[in-house]
Amino acid sequence: MPAAERPEGGAAGAGARPVVVHTREALREALVRWTMSAPISSVAGGDGPARRAVVMTMGALHEGHLELVRRARAEAGANGQVVVTIFVNPLQFGRGEDLAAYPRDLEGDVEKLASVGADLVFAPAPDVVYPYGDPIVRVSAGRIGEVLEGEFRPGHMDGVLTVVLKLLHLVRPDVALFGQKDAQQLLAVRRMVADLDLDVEIVGAPTVRDSDGLALSSRNAYLSDEERERALALSRALRAGAEAGAGGAAEVRRAASEVLNATEGVEVDYLALVDPITVDDVPDDHLGPALLLVAARVGTTRLIDNQAVEVSPQVT
Repeated sequence: MPAAERPEGGAAGAGARPVVVHTREALREALVRWTMSAPISSVAGGDGPARRAVVMTMGALHEGHLELVRRARAEAGANGQVVVTIFVNPLQFGRGEDLAAYPRDLEGDVEKLASVGADLVFAPAPDVVYPYGDPIVRVSAGRIGEVLEGEFRPGHMDGVLTVVLKLLHLVRPDVALFGQKDAQQLLAVRRMVADLDLDVEIVGAPTVRDSDGLALSSRNAYLSDEERERALALSRALRAGAEAGAGGAAEVRRAASEVLNATEGVEVDYLALVDPITVDDVPDDHLGPALLLVAARVGTTRLIDNQAVEVSPQVT
C-alpha cells in the first residue's frame, strides 16, 4: 500500500510519500510554499534555522543514495526541507555509453524515499532541464575534467558541473550532499562552488559498501554473479594500497596494481594515487594524505572506487 502523500508545504511524518514534481513551475511553487510556511528559527528547540538540503541523483536508488538522504535530513533539521532530484543527465554520457539503458524506476525510487525523510522529488524530463536543446553555454571543469575520468570520458565532468549548477539554481538549497565514491566529481563541484562564489555548502558523505566490500552503484545491477565476484578486486586493491601506505607512494601503487593484475576479467582504465585537493599525481617522495582511485571494466560494466591513503616515510 503506498505511503500517504507528504503535504506540499513542508515536512511530514516518517513514511509519508514525498511530493513529486516534474516541471520548473511546479518545483518553484513547492519551494515557495515551503519557504513561506517554514519557521524562521527553532532556537528554542536547539535546531537553529530551518534549511533546505538537496541530494542530486540519476535514480535507480540504492542504499548509498538513501544514506545521503538521511544525512540531508540531519543537515536540514527537523523543520527543514529535503529535496531529491532524479534526472538522467544526457550531457554526462559519451558516445557509446549507457544513456538509453541506464536503469530507471521512478515509482520504486519514490517509495524508497518515503522511508528516509525526503519531502520533495524533482524528476524533470530533459526538455525541462534543457528547454532550448543542447546548451551552448556550459560549465568547464578545467584541468580537473581532463584527467582520470576526463581522459576516458571526455566532456563528462563538464556535463556533470553544468547540470549541478542548473539544479542548484533551480532548487536554491542551503546545503547539497554528494557521495565520496565519485571523488573527482565531488572535488570538481567544490571547486566550482568556490571559484564561482555560489552560496551553498557542499557536504561529502562516505562511500556506502555492500557486505562484501563492493561500493554501491546503480550499475552494479548489470553485473552477473561471476562478474560481481571479479569486481571485488577493486575494493581489495584499494585496501591493499592503503595498508601499504607506510612503504611510500610507490609501494601503495605496487600493492594495489598487484591485486588488479592477478584478477582475470578486470580491464583497468586507471589506477592513480593523487593529491586529494588537486587530483594531481603525487610523486614517489610524497608524504601525508593522498587518494587512491581506480576505474575498471568488468564485462561491459564500468565501475569506479577510491580510498583515502596516508603515505608515511618509507622504512629502510
